[in-house]
Amino acid sequence: MMKSIRILPLLLALLLLVSACGTKESTAAAPAGVDLDLTALSSTMVYSEVYNMLYTPEDYEGKTVKMEGTFAVYEGANRNYYTCIISDAAACCAQGIEFEWAGEHTYPQDYPMVDQIVEVTGVFHSYEEDGQRYCELTNAVLNF
Repeated sequence: MMKSIRILPLLLALLLLVSACGTKESTAAAPAGVDLDLTALSSTMVYSEVYNMLYTPEDYEGKTVKMEGTFAVYEGANRNYYTCIISDAAACCAQGIEFEWAGEHTYPQDYPMVDQIVEVTGVFHSYEEDGQRYCELTNAVLNF
């Protein structure tokens, strides 16, 4: 009986410690003017949130999003598509969100190098092109 009384406080303390893990990320406030700050989340949470953004874009429409990832460019027939690519925790899978950099910029002179780490903040918007739905951050601020 005496051993169980000593172990009970230890088990309660351990339970409180485990249940408190991760609360920093879930309660972190987004910077002023940012509705969704993906830079404050763990790599697993960021990948999950980007997945949600791509599959339920109506839930994010008009929100200001801040994200960090690697820069990529895809050359289309009529224009270039600039993206911020985010990998999952194991770096085996990746998803990206296109962005439209505010202002006048010329590729490649003004842009970061491909695979360079960038931070993008912009307004989430989805659009249709050739029968497909795409997501982008418009009026974006690009830091690299």
